[in-house]
Amino acid sequence: MGEQVSDGGRKTAKAARTAAAAGPASAKKAAPARKTPAKKATAEKATAEKATAEKAAEKKATAKKSAGKKAAADKAAPARKPAAKKASARSAKKAAPAKSSAALKKAPAPRKQVVAPKKATASVPAAPAKTVAAHPQGESRTALVRRARRINRELAEVYPYAHPELDFENPFQLVVATVLSAQTTDLRVNQTTPALFAKYPAPEDLAAADPEEVEEILRPTGFFRAKTKSVIGLSKALVEQFGGEVPGRLEDLVKLPGVGRKTAFVVLGNAFGRPGITVDTHFQRLVRRWKWTDETDPDKIEAAVGALFPKSDWTDLSHHVIWHGRRICHARKPACGACPIAPLCPAYGEGETDPEKAKKLLKYEKAGQPGQRLKPPQAYLDAGGRPAPPLGAG
Repeated sequence: MGEQVSDGGRKTAKAARTAAAAGPASAKKAAPARKTPAKKATAEKATAEKATAEKAAEKKATAKKSAGKKAAADKAAPARKPAAKKASARSAKKAAPAKSSAALKKAPAPRKQVVAPKKATASVPAAPAKTVAAHPQGESRTALVRRARRINRELAEVYPYAHPELDFENPFQLVVATVLSAQTTDLRVNQTTPALFAKYPAPEDLAAADPEEVEEILRPTGFFRAKTKSVIGLSKALVEQFGGEVPGRLEDLVKLPGVGRKTAFVVLGNAFGRPGITVDTHFQRLVRRWKWTDETDPDKIEAAVGALFPKSDWTDLSHHVIWHGRRICHARKPACGACPIAPLCPAYGEGETDPEKAKKLLKYEKAGQPGQRLKPPQAYLDAGGRPAPPLGAG
């Protein structure tokens, strides 16, 4: 029993000495192991700080370099700024799609701002001024048509004998007389054409006439040289192109020298019975006074007035308006006080409104004076009209 204890004690002591001897070595080995992580962490931290500083310095240098390049580019090529802005805008658009969507949703806002001035412009009273002038008291299209047709009916009652105021016996005489009526009165033409047609009764005769002899006959009409050239030229055209006959189509008539749309419609309406509107100076003046149209071009006046009436009324309408313009509704001093359509006229008051004074302004049969034709229709004579005196008569 003692030996076992003794041996065990020795073994224990030996183990203790071995552990004691090994203890310092193990401690030495363990110490560096504990010391190494601390040093490593410190080294890594220093390295990271150094890398961060280098990176910041590099970034700063790059930014400085980019700023320098941008400044140089701006100075060298200022035109590229819009492109840069456009690129920036694209980048911004890619970077922030949510903002682009919001911008698109807000897009209707500027459209409202664009529409607003249009409404403001429409509300300005200056814009509809022309409409008001063209249609008295805000007259509608329907009301204008009714008023225009009523005026024509009233004038038909005042001038039931209205007719073309040029003397003629055939289409040739009418086309020549109409050409001669430019810049003069129908009365002066009627006093001149008897001698002309007595000497040159047909297109073949006038086409072969001596211009000087024709000029002498036409001298009283004014512009006799130009008119001589026109009537001789149209006579030659009739002979060469139409076999000496006056054509009954508008497109053919306007090809003749001195013949325009006005002359053509006079011939078509009064020699061939085909409706047409004769837009002479009287017609132009009256339809504007009556606010049928504001147009000044004869062709546009013809179209505007023609749209107010059926085609069958065009020829008689022309006679009614022209007759009224020559007898009552004069250019300088209209006889408003003697006008039968005064209640329908927007221009009432431009002339003399006193009835007694207005009567003194009337002309031709309305004033008991001769008319313009030497050989007027019987209906005119039955209505109290008097034929015009021949050229040279007292």
